[in-house]
Amino acid sequence: MLTRLAPSDPFLADQIGELREQTKNQMIYAEQVDLSSLHSIRKFATKWIDNAPPRRLDMLILCANTLTPPGGERTETDEGIEEMWMVNYLANFHLLGILSPALRAQPFDRDVRVIIPTCSSYIASPDLVDALSKKKWSPKKAYARSKLAMMVFGQAFQKHLDAYQRPDKLPMNTRVIFVDPGFTRTPGMRRWLTRGSVWGLLLYVFGYVLPWFFLKSAEMGAQSILHAAMEGSLGRGVGGKLIKECMEVDFARNDVKNEDIAKKLWEASDKLIEKTEKEQAALRALEKKHQKMREKEKKEAEQAQEIEALVDTIKKGKEAEKKPSRRQRKKANADKTESTST
Repeated sequence: MLTRLAPSDPFLADQIGELREQTKNQMIYAEQVDLSSLHSIRKFATKWIDNAPPRRLDMLILCANTLTPPGGERTETDEGIEEMWMVNYLANFHLLGILSPALRAQPFDRDVRVIIPTCSSYIASPDLVDALSKKKWSPKKAYARSKLAMMVFGQAFQKHLDAYQRPDKLPMNTRVIFVDPGFTRTPGMRRWLTRGSVWGLLLYVFGYVLPWFFLKSAEMGAQSILHAAMEGSLGRGVGGKLIKECMEVDFARNDVKNEDIAKKLWEASDKLIEKTEKEQAALRALEKKHQKMREKEKKEAEQAQEIEALVDTIKKGKEAEKKPSRRQRKKANADKTESTST
């Protein structure tokens, strides 16, 4: 599992332990990557690619997602990218771009799949032109646009894989599969329905029978994803299929497979990532320089304190030498008394 939490986090460690116990599978583990950070994604994916011996990679399920409730304000990541565009689309674009060699290098006898859960909201998405524009921004449109972008990219990525010529001259064995799990009673849906407010949450709780009646449970929603992961027939034939209710369906928009749109989206995404990574690299270098300067100043301050303390010690020692001891004062008094008596 890829998670923002460090593997040493107590909550995550408990969750992994419970999963291992429930499934009797000790091979479940977590690795840290923050999908709101291009730098974090590159560190993880590069480490995976550079691993020796090469790590096995049979399947990717890109189910990370974020959603701003209706009426919410536009939020940006620390790198200055609109949050839903980053997490729902650009993070997956960046991750797959770096892991592409690992996917292409898997032996031919493996059934390798890239599963992309999506949402029917892509149907109502506006065009992908000016996807990052801050004008006329709304949570609903931004979310739908990120889902449409992910589907357009997924189709283009499948063509990118199919165009690769394997050294063994065998056909490509990696397939992209889209999955629409439907509307489910998950934390994301609850946040959308409650508008992210306390009053909305109270209404949701008191009227819980309505979402329970009209929405799927999380387990029911996961069935289509499990079908995409385990159905043998999906490992053969062409990729880029859409699964809904555990069966293949057609896309509701023709522009999902539009090569011109895909090309423009791919180029714009590459440019945005390149620009952002250069800016962030410069900021990290500057911060590193400032950190070294702060450490140097701190070290110099500590040395100054040590010198000052040493000087104080020497001064006190000299004052102690000048000041007569008790025995010397007693002897001096005795000599003075004897001299007076004489």
